[in-house]
Amino acid sequence: MTTTPDRGAHLADRVVIVTGASSGIGAATATALAAAGAKIVLAARNPDKLDDLLTTIAAGGGTAVARVTDVTDADDVLGLAQFARTEYGHIDALVNNAGLMLFSAWADVALDDWNSMIDTNIRGYLHAIRAVLPEMLERGSGHILNMSSVAGIHVGDTSGVYSATKFFIRGITDSLRQEVGVDKGIQISMVSPGVIDTGWTDKVSSDGGREVAERVNADAITAERVASAVLYALDQPADVTVNDIVIHPTKQPW
Repeated sequence: MTTTPDRGAHLADRVVIVTGASSGIGAATATALAAAGAKIVLAARNPDKLDDLLTTIAAGGGTAVARVTDVTDADDVLGLAQFARTEYGHIDALVNNAGLMLFSAWADVALDDWNSMIDTNIRGYLHAIRAVLPEMLERGSGHILNMSSVAGIHVGDTSGVYSATKFFIRGITDSLRQEVGVDKGIQISMVSPGVIDTGWTDKVSSDGGREVAERVNADAITAERVASAVLYALDQPADVTVNDIVIHPTKQPW
């Protein structure tokens, strides 16, 4: 008779770096993974929020350390990976989650917002992959999960550049899967959330973009829903890869 493994069976004592861990999906994911027995390395720019999350995880019996990290700085991300190795000896998984979602119409020519998203959503992901992949290839095992978005499948109002960054993530994830997954044993996954209530609308500077963002956010689901999807993708044996999970509110039509 076939038995179903316990939830978290493949996560116990695994060392997982979570970027963008100080709030939203990152914080919810780190908390869920720690509760499942993983050893978490929290990375974000806000030291106070990281300290609060460390306290929350410890109160729940989990294990975590934190390092203030700016994913747009390639050397800083290398330092994050070295910190993880110093603390725990190795790195088993990366949750590439740090991101910015800034809506604006093309007519706004919001160059600063565009560059911020490119630096975080594209360069930040590449910096993190560069920092962990060589060790994983040397060991012949590891798991990289990239956080994408349904905006990387469908382009919505005022989301042009944001969507483009998420299409990029979809592209590199499939390339990684083919190049380092199929023949080299690295599990490559992606989670593509729909509208999640993470406070992201407060960061939209464009008046028109903010109006669209608030309307879209009306039916949002919580970050904990997405964290459950991340946990499922990471909690797989070495011979199974969950390529892509699309998760969004039932009422979201796109």
